[in-house]
Amino acid sequence: MKKQYLHLSAYSCDKCAGPVVAGSTAVRENEISKETDIRQVGAICLSCGHRQSKATEPGLTRSFPPARWEPAKAFDASLVTTA
Repeated sequence: MKKQYLHLSAYSCDKCAGPVVAGSTAVRENEISKETDIRQVGAICLSCGHRQSKATEPGLTRSFPPARWEPAKAFDASLVTTA
């Protein structure tokens, strides 16, 4: 049974030294298989909004354990309202 996993990491922003959060998703066919279909979700500094795709200083990246993630289901566009 396929399971999707979310990977998160954090590192310092080159512009303001604030925290950059980066994410990716991956799929495993079973518990012992390698991850496939790896997709970068993106990265953004939580302080200044700079989109820094990777850490430039070696050794300063904090990686968090992968979390099982249920894929988003399609939503009903008729329920969306605008202000």
